[in-house]
Amino acid sequence: MADVNRGNRPLSPHLSIYRPQLTSMTSILTRITGNALLISALLVVWWFLAASTSPEAFARADGVLTSFFGDLVMSLSLLGLWYHTLAGVRHLIWDNAIGLDIETAEKMGWAVLGGSVVLTVITLIAI
Repeated sequence: MADVNRGNRPLSPHLSIYRPQLTSMTSILTRITGNALLISALLVVWWFLAASTSPEAFARADGVLTSFFGDLVMSLSLLGLWYHTLAGVRHLIWDNAIGLDIETAEKMGWAVLGGSVVLTVITLIAI
């Protein structure tokens, strides 16, 4: 049977009218950082493989990873690692049905964002 009410149905929320919440953005960022950490892990594996292959291969890999670009990638990977870790802890807390109200969830989201930056800076200073 044909839908006679086709043009009068309400539209689902669209990007132009939907206001993203902090919890949804941090959830998306958790997925992004998880995938980005794979790239940095592959770079570290490349560095180890190059070290076991030959001095020339190690010099090339070490040159890339210790360059400005390599330092930037590894620093951002460190930020992603801290963010992903803190977001995982937040999800473990949520799994225990703690902090699920909107106010607490937003505070925890800001804590994850701020904590990852602070922990990254502390780690970079300690190195």
